[in-house]
Parts: sequence; structure tokens; C-alpha cells
Amino acid sequence: MSHRTLIRGGLVVTAADELHADVLVEDGKVAALAAHGSAAAEAWTADRVLDATGKYVIPGGVDAHTHMELPFGGTSASDTFETGTRAAAWGGTTTIVDFAVQSVGRGLREGLDAWYAKADGNCAVDYAFHMILSDVNEATLKEMDLLVGEGITSFKLFMAYPGVFYSDDGQILRAMQRASGNGGLIMMHAENGIAIDVLVEQALARGETDPRHHGEVRKVLLEAEATHRAIQLARVAGSPLYVVHVSAEEAVAELAAARDKGLPVFGETCPQYLFLSTDNLAEPDFQGAKYVCSTPLRPKEHQAALWRGLRTNDLQVVSTDHCPFCFRGQKELGRGDFSKIPNGLPGVENRMDLLHQAVVDGHISRRRWIGIACATPARMFGLYPQKGTIAPGSDADIVLYDPHAEQVLSAETHHMNVDYSAYEGRRVTGRVESVLSRGELVIDRRQYTGRAGHGAFIHRSTCQYL
Repeated sequence: MSHRTLIRGGLVVTAADELHADVLVEDGKVAALAAHGSAAAEAWTADRVLDATGKYVIPGGVDAHTHMELPFGGTSASDTFETGTRAAAWGGTTTIVDFAVQSVGRGLREGLDAWYAKADGNCAVDYAFHMILSDVNEATLKEMDLLVGEGITSFKLFMAYPGVFYSDDGQILRAMQRASGNGGLIMMHAENGIAIDVLVEQALARGETDPRHHGEVRKVLLEAEATHRAIQLARVAGSPLYVVHVSAEEAVAELAAARDKGLPVFGETCPQYLFLSTDNLAEPDFQGAKYVCSTPLRPKEHQAALWRGLRTNDLQVVSTDHCPFCFRGQKELGRGDFSKIPNGLPGVENRMDLLHQAVVDGHISRRRWIGIACATPARMFGLYPQKGTIAPGSDADIVLYDPHAEQVLSAETHHMNVDYSAYEGRRVTGRVESVLSRGELVIDRRQYTGRAGHGAFIHRSTCQYL
């Protein structure tokens, strides 16, 4: 049985085009587009017609940086693959790329299999994996080649968190050299973790225990220094580099300088750095703990550089780094010691709306919104054109978006499994109305109609920017 859906009357917005077009969906794929009112569009018939009059018809979001069920600091991220992907769907995101974790002393395969088991049969939308390397050695370097063949084509390393995820410069260089040969993309958490640990120890010794000190010890200069060092190591290895969660003007400058030399260096930022600041970290009565993440929130003046980087393409992607911990019982583990607050913010449901607000506010164009949230992450991580666009042959991951609806972001109405919103009380213009994932309605006029197990694992090709 062939199933056909016709989306009629909307403004189709992709990273490349805006056109008043009807979209025909057949068997989970985009079959055709035709100008609204044209003879071709008028001749189409379908089992189901969705009226998109007055709405944007946009590709489903691709969030290339999430951490569902991540063990961290003696606890685990509060969203499961089921709750997290359901929340993603509510927010107009139809593909996540999560991070499988290698444990020190264990193989990559063992870590990857554990993440397959967590996600399999539980996801409401499609998913893929990056691999976190915690222990670079001859055996794990060989495993990188095997994983690339299996569609796990990106590998994350940490210059932070000594004793947990940290890799030294020699390990990083070896991993980059391996990636330069197998087509993998190295993703870097760029902060000088060794120096930060000294500053943490000194701050605690002075009795500086509040959440705001988390931001003060993780210095801007230590993010910029690590970004610079990662770029130079990548140059030596002949490897491309993708720097995650860039938060500071000085780090953007390092990326811009590298890109000006024509180097294959890419940068991602996150909504929290664009919309929140150290003012949130300084909220009284330990409320600042809600905003503890790494890289940390920065003073407001850094936001202008991040927006500029997104406009000039020195930053290419906005992902969430969604890693939620409840305030009660999880963030509270760090009362009296900011270094024990689990690092991470919820955001997978809010990204598309916040970035639409940036369109309304004049920071970015509509097409750039779709570029940084859908098309570029799909290209960066080998998912395009299956994901990230609306074109014949693409997966029918499509969002009907109401650009005029107003909403107030709140923990009372969000669908993430966390007891607070990082954007509590913020009024935004724009809201998801309906969402198709591979042609199946998962949100139907603000009603959830999806199911755990609909989401499929997506085998990725290598980075399409290289």
C-alpha cells in the first residue's frame, strides 16, 4: 500500500530557497514539490492533506549534539532515549546524533553496543551516534576504522575532565592522524582541563563554592588556548576539526583565523551561549546550579561575537549539547562545592524555537536558521540529503511551523524529563504545529501521535564538507 501525504499552501524554507510550494510525500520520502496553484500541484491526489496556509514548511531539525542517559558525576542525564526524542519531536527536531561513550580500559565496540542497546526500540525520531574516545591506544585506533565502516564517522575527544574523558596532546594527535586516513571527523571539547583543575582547587580552598565560580574558573583564555592547540594538532595530523560548544569571542577568533587560512576547521555553538549568560550562573539561592555546563556560560558581551560568527560562517552549526539533570536531587549534589554540580542543560525541545526568535530579532535570516539547525549539521555528519532538506528523494522529515504563534517557555509545559527550564518565562514568537518523521505524523496539530520505536538508527557517511 502506497501512502501519500500532500502538504498544501505553505512557504517552503530550506537553507537554499524559499518558495510557495506544495510538497508531495510518498512512502516516507519527499516525492515532489510544485508551485502552489500550478497545474502539477493541482493534479496531485493523496490519502491525507495537511493545510500549511500561513505556515512555514521546513526540514526537521538535526541536533548533532545530545547526551541521553549519559552517566556523569555519579548520576545520569534525566532524559532517556524515549523521553528525549519525544521532546525533540515536540520541538521540531527529527534527528539526533548522540554520543556513545568508551570507558577507560574498554573497547570502542563495547561502549557503542551499550548505546545501541539504550536506544534500540525506544526512539520517537531517527538517531545516529558519535563515539567518545576516552582511551586512545593501538587497539582503539584500529577500532576507529571499523566504526567508520559502520556509519559512526565522528569521534569526540576531550581536552577537559582529567581522570574521566581527558586525552593528552599525544593521544589527540594519534586519533587525528587515524581520522585523516579513515575519513572520520574529530570533534573537540576545547578547554585546558589541567589548568582548570588547578583553578578549581584554588577557588574551593578560598571558600568560593557557589555555582557562579564554575564560570569564573573555566576561563575564556583557557577555551581559546585549547581551541588554538587543537587547530595546530589537526594541522600537523592533516585532519579536519569540529570544535563543539564554542562559547567565547576569543575561541571564535581562533576558528576564524584558521578558516581564513583555508583550513578544514568548523565550529558549533549552542542556544545557551546565545541566550543565557553569567547572570544566570549568579542567580541566588543555588538557582545558578541550573545553568552549570561546560564550556560555561559567558558574560553577555560574548553573544555578539557568536551571532556574528554564525552570520559570517565562522560558526556553522547550532546544536544543544542537551544533557539534562534535575535541579532536585541531581544539581543539588553540588551544594557547597560547585565542582560537584553535574554539568549540563536541557534544550533539545527549545532549539528550533529559540533560533526562530533570532530570525524575528534580526540576528539571522530564515534560510540561515535552516542552515545552522538542519542542513549544515546534516552535511557535517554525513546525513545529507537524506536529512536536513526538503527535496525529492529526501526523507519526509518535515515541520509545519507557525511563525506567528506566541508561546512562553516553561518547565510546566515542556516535554523534557527535567524539573526546570533554562528559559523559564521567556516569550518567543513561533511554534511547531505538526511534525512528520519519514512521512509519519509524530506531532499532529499540537498532539503527540508518535511512538517509541518509530525512530530508526541512521548509518552516516563521512563529513560532506571535505
